Amino acid sequence: MIFVTGATGFIGQRLVERLRNYGDTILNSNGRIKCRVPIKVLSRSQHPEFETVVCDLQREVIPDGALEGVDTVFHLAGFAHDVRDAAELEGLYRKVNVDATVRLAELAVRAGVNRFVFVSSVKAGGGAGIEGAPDGIYGKTKREAELRLLEITQQSNMHVVIVRPVLVYGPGVKGNLALMQSAIKAGWFPPLPETGNRRSMIHVDELVETLLRVAEDKSANREVVIATDGKSYSSREIYEMLCRSVGKPVPKWSVPKFLFDLVGLLSPRIRYKIDKLLGDE
Repeated sequence: MIFVTGATGFIGQRLVERLRNYGDTILNSNGRIKCRVPIKVLSRSQHPEFETVVCDLQREVIPDGALEGVDTVFHLAGFAHDVRDAAELEGLYRKVNVDATVRLAELAVRAGVNRFVFVSSVKAGGGAGIEGAPDGIYGKTKREAELRLLEITQQSNMHVVIVRPVLVYGPGVKGNLALMQSAIKAGWFPPLPETGNRRSMIHVDELVETLLRVAEDKSANREVVIATDGKSYSSREIYEMLCRSVGKPVPKWSVPKFLFDLVGLLSPRIRYKIDKLLGDE
């Protein structure tokens, strides 16, 4: 049985859809058939199709018997992208990103789970291509969850892999990329300049295939895998792709970077957002 947390999220939905046809092809008297692996999910409410452990990670603790009969865990659930001040919500970040991961790891060891894939974030390593200080409270709690997971499972035989995706895109994307797309569609997002910055991305379906691959790959055991499509894009290139995705013509002009820099002088918060928009990641 495969257990998925975050199954109703952007990545989780695509993973569950892929898992519908996941399994071994076997030969019997009726010919070659697909032996599908049963799926169990953790969600705030009953899933219409799958066995569900109903649990709100922001308020509740994962119940003791959640992983009984489970062979593989894909832990995608997390707390991020809240529009409020992250510093005021550190307890919530910690409860969902750290405490729930620790609890799930302990239950997995106890239940004899064979494989555990934890979807973390490049922000756990600083997001700059090298291992550095985590980026913000989200990155800090994801890094702590990674370390606790490796510590708890150290004495077990469980295959454990940590996957840090870069910026994920695809149908149904949420977060800043979705906001940018909506603003472009509405016609008020400023045409970005070409600054030559480089950003890594990965399509959600490529990420799903990566998760399935590392779950089976023995060489990935206890490794941290950064998931990217292997290319890099400037913010201007991303802007142009989003224009095309919503059927908007790509403007032949752009707002000069020095104007963004001037706006950034208004406050540290604005400066941070502009750096995130036009910087490397």
